[in-house]
Amino acid sequence: MSKDQLFSNGKVTADFRFTEEVAEVFDDMLARSIPNYQQVIEMSALLLDRLLAPGDRLYDYGCSTGNTLLHLARRLTTPDLRLIGVDNSPAMIAKARRKAAGYAPGAQLEFIEADISTFPCANAGAIMLNYTLQFLRPLVRPQFVARLHRALRPGGLVLISEKIISHDPELNRRFIDFYLDFKRTRGYSEIEISQKREALENVLIPFSLAENRQLLAEAGFKRVETFFQWFNFASFVAIK
Repeated sequence: MSKDQLFSNGKVTADFRFTEEVAEVFDDMLARSIPNYQQVIEMSALLLDRLLAPGDRLYDYGCSTGNTLLHLARRLTTPDLRLIGVDNSPAMIAKARRKAAGYAPGAQLEFIEADISTFPCANAGAIMLNYTLQFLRPLVRPQFVARLHRALRPGGLVLISEKIISHDPELNRRFIDFYLDFKRTRGYSEIEISQKREALENVLIPFSLAENRQLLAEAGFKRVETFFQWFNFASFVAIK
């Protein structure tokens, strides 16, 4: 795994983009930037193992380098399950395919380069978005989540993990401080932390816990729960 040193030179010239350079270090970036990243994947696996049906299709929107689906392919026990990763970054999909090529035989695993906002999906058993929805413009999120609802079979589920904000100013500051401390303990320097925040400022726009739940409810999901939260990160399950 290549180490993430993209922001160590103190020079940010553009907004964050999922380039080939980012893809090369993305696995390390996730491990060092997302609190309890592996725990959330394992909790997602527990939910999926109970709620998926034989022959279902599981989509991972914004699949990046394929880590989540590769773990789930090993972990899930649902018979005849198809796992499909979708991402619009050619570099991410290329790396995911290279990983999958060396994976154990028999897994029905596929990675597709496509725009998740227009990707045709129907009768899905489950759709995952791990830290993906936050990169869509807020104005398009209601329509996008409504499309997810329509794409699911009855009883299908959406799993969404996001960075969130609190509308309580003091608590929001504290949560951000805890997160910055987390990144420091993972070896990021002050320059790296500052530069990455600047690069993400215009492209990552988080909602609050309540706003995410409302988004899912207004899209038609009748059952919405938070199944994980760490200060300013949260994961939701919504069932059609």
